[in-house]
Amino acid sequence: MNRQELINTLAKKLDFSKRLTSEVLSGLVAVISEELKKGNDVTVTGFGTFRVSKRAARDGVSPRDPKQKIRIPALNVPAFRAGKTLKEAIRA
Repeated sequence: MNRQELINTLAKKLDFSKRLTSEVLSGLVAVISEELKKGNDVTVTGFGTFRVSKRAARDGVSPRDPKQKIRIPALNVPAFRAGKTLKEAIRA
């Protein structure tokens, strides 16, 4: 399901306009992104937790020249951990 399909499905399910649903979804993504940028976790009870995971620096191989070793720097990446209710819904 892509973003537009999600908006259409939510709008129909909640009896909202597609425009309002799109704005709400954009707002939700923006708030989650801002909080993660600050280093905070975002927990939606029953759904899951968005958090920042730290990926350590590591050695890699250059795709252009497989014989050449490169250093891949450490960075922060977004991560999601599914909540109990979501896990149970999928397992059923």
